[in-house]
Amino acid sequence: MSTKSIIAALVITAGAVASSGIAVAQSDKTCDKGEFCVWSGADYTGTVQRLDVESANPGECITLTVTGKSFANRLSRDATVYQRENCSTEAEFTTYPKHGTYVPDAYFVIRGLQVWGP
Repeated sequence: MSTKSIIAALVITAGAVASSGIAVAQSDKTCDKGEFCVWSGADYTGTVQRLDVESANPGECITLTVTGKSFANRLSRDATVYQRENCSTEAEFTTYPKHGTYVPDAYFVIRGLQVWGP
């Protein structure tokens, strides 16, 4: 396989991930306004997943692709984090207010998210 073919394949793969609306990348301690960011490690370290209202439909349970140990809610809406990927209220869950809640060491591992309406 030529270098050009490898580069083309990487560009196509990156484009498919980007068009899914769910961004997953290596650690970046920033979380922009309008995003919910969850990191695989405490203190905003490890792999990060970023969601916004476009990729996280309000009222729907979202199974996270990153098992979260720290997170930030910078959405314009409240968000509930769940210990279970199906947003079960039989396990741990907590709602965090909009506009800038930072949790460097979550009380439980986060696997699900639900964003609330305006």
